[in-house]
Amino acid sequence: MLDDLFGKLFPKKPAVTAGPVEFIIAGLGNPGAQFEDTRHNIGYLALDHIARQYGVGVSRVKFKSFTGQAVIAGKKVLLLKPATYMNLSGQAVAEALSFYKLPVENLLVIYDDVALPAGSMRIRREGSAGGQGGMKNIIYLTGKDTFPRIRIGVGAKSHPEIDLKDWVLGQFTREEQELILPVLDQVKQAAELIVGGDITQAMNRYNRRHIGPKPPIQQNGEENP
Repeated sequence: MLDDLFGKLFPKKPAVTAGPVEFIIAGLGNPGAQFEDTRHNIGYLALDHIARQYGVGVSRVKFKSFTGQAVIAGKKVLLLKPATYMNLSGQAVAEALSFYKLPVENLLVIYDDVALPAGSMRIRREGSAGGQGGMKNIIYLTGKDTFPRIRIGVGAKSHPEIDLKDWVLGQFTREEQELILPVLDQVKQAAELIVGGDITQAMNRYNRRHIGPKPPIQQNGEENP
């Protein structure tokens, strides 16, 4: 299991929480054992990795999600894994934002992207959903797209005849896992900068990085389910 590998490679830090929630980090995925370690659940894996670094669990059920809290970059942050299934992620995110009376700009969303090769990530300040179902729902229900996001590459389909849904719901190969592990630590570091208000530095530092050999040309234009 990738989760076991993360625990061995990256030890926990002490958890400290105080004051009202000031920021939300949402990692997108699908609940259920059948979806563990799949490409579409990379947002879940990234959020679990961040939580582990801060010594907190993401197990409290609230806002149709599994949640936890940590102080990141001096701010109290809600770590949120929507349990609504991917394409209804906006229900959980909008409910949490409303409860804490936070502007959508105080939200960071982490999710998968088939247009990026495994071993890469991209940070954006705002923008469209790019065909990703969970992001579409978040933008629709919050009414805005002016929040930062981190896209983690899971790679294009290995063969044109593979159904896209089957691809993103498939598990990472051993080779892909070796690329994903270091990227998750970069995501954690980028999230710290974004929460701290320095998204420009995060973009400059991490948008050009890629783990592993130069990737092949990716397939674009297909909607991520």
